Parts: sequence; C-alpha cells; structure tokens
Amino acid sequence: MLVLLPPSETKRPGGAGSPLVAGSLALPELDDTRIRVRDALLALSADPDAAARVLKLGPKQRGEIEVNAALPQAPTLPAVDRYTGVLFDALDAATLDPAARRWLGAHVMIHSAPFGPVGALDPIPAYRLGAAASVPGLPSLRALWAQSVTTALAGLERPFVLDLRSEAYVGLGPVPGSVPSVYVRVVTDGADGAVRALNHFNKHAKGALVRELAEGRPRVRTLAGLAEWLRERGHRVEEAAGEWRLFAAPRHT
Repeated sequence: MLVLLPPSETKRPGGAGSPLVAGSLALPELDDTRIRVRDALLALSADPDAAARVLKLGPKQRGEIEVNAALPQAPTLPAVDRYTGVLFDALDAATLDPAARRWLGAHVMIHSAPFGPVGALDPIPAYRLGAAASVPGLPSLRALWAQSVTTALAGLERPFVLDLRSEAYVGLGPVPGSVPSVYVRVVTDGADGAVRALNHFNKHAKGALVRELAEGRPRVRTLAGLAEWLRERGHRVEEAAGEWRLFAAPRHT
C-alpha cells in the first residue's frame, strides 16, 4: 500500500542531515519542479514585504522568510520528523521502533507544497509554503504540480493508495484513476444522529492510524483487506460516496 499524508505548517528547525541535493527524494522525476519552486522562493525572499504578504506571515513570523532564503544550504531532517502539529504529534514517529520506521519509509509519503510527495524518511529542510500560496514567477501550485504528481504516483505501481491528505493537497496531485484508492474522512455520530466531519480530531485520528499501521504492518493487498484489518482492531469504517468514513473513538477489542 501507499499512504499519502498532508504536511504541517509547523516544523522542527535545524537538522543533522546534509543540505538537500537532486536525487535524494522519492520521485526524482519531480526534481526539476522542486528546483523551480525553490528558486522562486529564494527570489521572493529577497523582498521581505512581498514574502510576508504572499506567505501570509505576521510580524512575529518574519523569521520564516530567512528560513526560505537558506533553503540551498539548510540542514535536513527525515520528513516525518520535520513536521510537528496534531497529526505528526499523534504519529510520534521518533518513538517508533526501527521496524516501524522502516515501514513508514517504504509505505508513507508526505505531500509538501515545495517538494511534492516525499518519502516519510526522505531528508528535507525547513521551509514555509502552503498549498494555497501564489508565488510570483510560478503558475498556481495546482497547475504546477497536479499532472506531474499524478503521473509520478502512477509509476509507483502500488496495489492501492490510502489518501489521508487534506483536500488542498489532493488538488496538488490527484491519485491516478488507474490505481485503486480511497479518500479517508474522519467523522463522528452527532447527538441528532447525523454524521459530522471533524477538524482537530481529524488530524489526530489520521496520525494515530498511521502509527497503528506502522506498528501492525498489515499484510494486505487490497482496500477491502485493509478495511477488514481495521475492523478487526475495533475501528468503524464505512464506505460512502467513494470515500471511507473513519469514525472517531474506535471500539477496542
């Protein structure tokens, strides 16, 4: 399987890895676009006022401009360790054992705005760029990335894709129609009986789910097999309108 995760706006600074070089990330066919985005961010960083406006930075966030300006020589961290925030705190990859981290490296990609999808253990620098930003000198990020990412994902030849990205990042690279996939929405039963999507807990539940997958390493080859594996572990998973509804607060057995 391939699990696709969104990034997080918040990130750990620094790192012990060497600066990013071409060919060090998954899907190297995307490297030309990665360089194009990096160069546009470098040019934008030369105008702090414009950068603050484009990146939607407040006065206390202006240090993020220097982070982008340092991209060519910045140290790196594995992507799954770079990101913080609700989803990645729930995943807590740093506390996984080596076998579970290897599973993440083999089965999980994190879809970033400047680099496209990268492997969970791929080395990336800190940066500031969200999916909705309009960077001078570039088309929209959707126009820049979508087709090339879809084509690259098709070349991975995975039996299925579990898409845990936010809708904004799905737009930067839809899963190809030739690959079985499902978009996961975390929901709960409302007091009135209606099913409601969650926000904060959506991220937490997705992070916890990926941790459970990394620890359990299910030997499944189909989406139906994965759904059954999850149900056996107490999760409530329902199919609706081409999506999976993953209900919060799974029943533990």
